[in-house]
Amino acid sequence: MLLEIKELDAGYGYLQILRKVSLNVDKGEYVCIVGPNGAGKSTTMKTIAGLISPMAGSITFNGEEITGLPAYQITQKGIAFVSEEMNLFVNMSVQENLLMGAYIIRDKNVQKERLEFVFDLFPRLAERKTQLAGTMSGGERKMLAIGRGMMSDPTLMLVDEPSFGLAPQLTASVFESLEVLRKTGVTIMLVEQNVTTTLSITDRGYVLENGKVGLEGKSSDLLNDAYVKKVFLGV
Repeated sequence: MLLEIKELDAGYGYLQILRKVSLNVDKGEYVCIVGPNGAGKSTTMKTIAGLISPMAGSITFNGEEITGLPAYQITQKGIAFVSEEMNLFVNMSVQENLLMGAYIIRDKNVQKERLEFVFDLFPRLAERKTQLAGTMSGGERKMLAIGRGMMSDPTLMLVDEPSFGLAPQLTASVFESLEVLRKTGVTIMLVEQNVTTTLSITDRGYVLENGKVGLEGKSSDLLNDAYVKKVFLGV
C-alpha cells in the first residue's frame, strides 16, 4: 500500500473538519474523493501534504509514518500537491515556474531532464516556456501547475479541484493531462466537484460528507449507486 490514512482528525485552529477519516491508495491507482462543498475534501489533501497539522490519527506513505511532517519534507519523500489556487508565480515565465517545482533537486542535469520530461508531456507548455504565467489562460495555468508538481518526480500526485473555474472544453484538456500522467506510472489522488466525470475516469472513490467517509468502493459502482445518483447527480 502506498498511502494509508487511519482515523484522521484535522481542521483549522479549534474548528474540526475531518472526523476519523480512513482511506488508502495503492501504487499506480487513480483514486478520487468526492462530496459536497465543505465536506473536508481539500482539508484531507492539505493534511496529507503537510500544510495542516492533524489533530489525531496517522498518515503512512511508502511504509513510513509522515504524520505532522512539514510540507517540504513530505515533498522530498515523493508527494506533490497541486492546490485549487495553483499558487503560480504570475510574474515569472512558464519555465521559471517549472524550475521552482524542482527546488529539492540539486543536480542541474536532473533538473534539465525533468524539464524535458514535462515539456514532452505537455507540448503546449514547451511552446509557451518564455511566456509569463499570469498571461496564460485558465486551462494552461492548471496544466502549468500540474507540470510544476511533476518536476519533483513524485510517486504520488495530490490534485485538488482541477476543473474549478474552467469552461467544459478546458476541463476536458486538464483531465486528459492527468490521464497522460497516469500512463507514466504516477499514482494520483484527485479531489473534484464534477462527480460524474471523476467517477468515470478513476479506479476507486471515497464519498466524504460532514468530514466523514460515507461511502467507498469502485468508481463504477459509486457512479451507479442510488444514493450517489440522488444526492450528487440529481437523478
